[in-house]
Amino acid sequence: MEDGMMRKPRDFDSEMKALIERAKLLKERKRTQLGELVLAAGADVLAIDVLAGAMLAAADTKDTATLEDWRKSGAAFFQSTRRSAARRNRGDARGAPAGDGSAQPAFGGTSTK
Repeated sequence: MEDGMMRKPRDFDSEMKALIERAKLLKERKRTQLGELVLAAGADVLAIDVLAGAMLAAADTKDTATLEDWRKSGAAFFQSTRRSAARRNRGDARGAPAGDGSAQPAFGGTSTK
């Protein structure tokens, strides 16, 4: 380094605060997306204890054939929601009404695991 050029010291406290805030935002977004998924899949009609039991059973399942069936079903679900969203967006571009005007879920078709 040149004598007159010193490296600017890092502010670790503010960097840590920014990382913590980013983690909070990501956690909140994930929570929102999971709620939107429950609604989009129609699982909101289930009693909360039934839904929780079904999710616990799914999380505990080790049978690869069952998991693969569920994966295929989920992939088909996301493909159908993408196609219908694309049709609504094309309708908007032409000035035609787009669906029922409700907001679309902001989730993707990829797993976080």
